[in-house]
Amino acid sequence: MTEQRVVLDLDEAGVAVDLPRLDHAQDEVQEVAYRPVDFRDDNLPTALERSAAWLRKAEQWLGEPVDVIAIHLDYDDSENSPYYEVKLLCNDEDLAGAPIAIREQQRRASP
Repeated sequence: MTEQRVVLDLDEAGVAVDLPRLDHAQDEVQEVAYRPVDFRDDNLPTALERSAAWLRKAEQWLGEPVDVIAIHLDYDDSENSPYYEVKLLCNDEDLAGAPIAIREQQRRASP
């Protein structure tokens, strides 16, 4: 049995260079095996809408549903800086584009 290597085109954060970028400066992809993709806003519906819009774009790019293990909601209701934070805990391999690379490798291997 020969081991086939899958080569991924990753950026400095370790996610696929073609992964749809987050549109808002306060949103971020964090670093863990299941990476939190963070959407922060002072308005909860806006943060939820941005997370849903990004998830739709990411699933379209990936060609399959993104493996989201959890959705975490945090908030700070202090007077000086209220905010809501919606985190989608996403599979690291999906964010790196591994399913795309595997499909491409299979496509090239089949006659």
